[in-house]
Amino acid sequence: MDTVDKTPHTHLLKKGAEASLFLTQWHGKDAVLKIRLPKSYRPPTLDQQIRRYRTIHEPQLMHHAKTAGVPTPIIYMINVPQSTIIMQHINGQQIKTILNKLDPPPRHVLCQKIGQSIAHLHNHNLIHGDLTTSNMIQTPNGKIYFIDFGLGEKNNELEAQGVDLHLFKRALQSTHFNFWEDCLTNVLCGYTQIRGIELSKKVYEKIHQIERRGRYVEERKP
Repeated sequence: MDTVDKTPHTHLLKKGAEASLFLTQWHGKDAVLKIRLPKSYRPPTLDQQIRRYRTIHEPQLMHHAKTAGVPTPIIYMINVPQSTIIMQHINGQQIKTILNKLDPPPRHVLCQKIGQSIAHLHNHNLIHGDLTTSNMIQTPNGKIYFIDFGLGEKNNELEAQGVDLHLFKRALQSTHFNFWEDCLTNVLCGYTQIRGIELSKKVYEKIHQIERRGRYVEERKP
């Protein structure tokens, strides 16, 4: 059975609520080690079930995303008992960093490409679950990889697709607040190019419904 090279995971790439990512080595190549550590606030049995499920499910979603035409890292190894995944390290920059440096014309093109990729996922009933510009990496040749499918699912409902895009809209508002509307317009333009006007309208209406529900809840708070 393959194991990780003896070089320890010495560099923390990201510490998230769901898992931590470390830069490691896999047979002489840079790789990413994803570890789902136990959560003390969850009952141990439930915690183990959740970590096991996500460790198995995430690589499956990444494979389906590739089938849909959306690049994702290659999976090298899965260790279910330890809740770890070793995958390809993508040499590139987070879209989060790139967007803030681009002039409007190339930013428009990049956002349209992102929208097209999201549409390809949704066309194959794939919900990413954590769409942010931090979870997208562009390589030097312009290829956009989607990463971190740990909260994703297979779901063909328009509501789920609307939630996916709504969360991405919130991420743009938070991270790229100076030009988030411009970004979103071009993301939705790319999305519509792939899914068509009629279906896209139905998804966008779901976004509006989600936002209206959110405003209603805020207004009802004492």
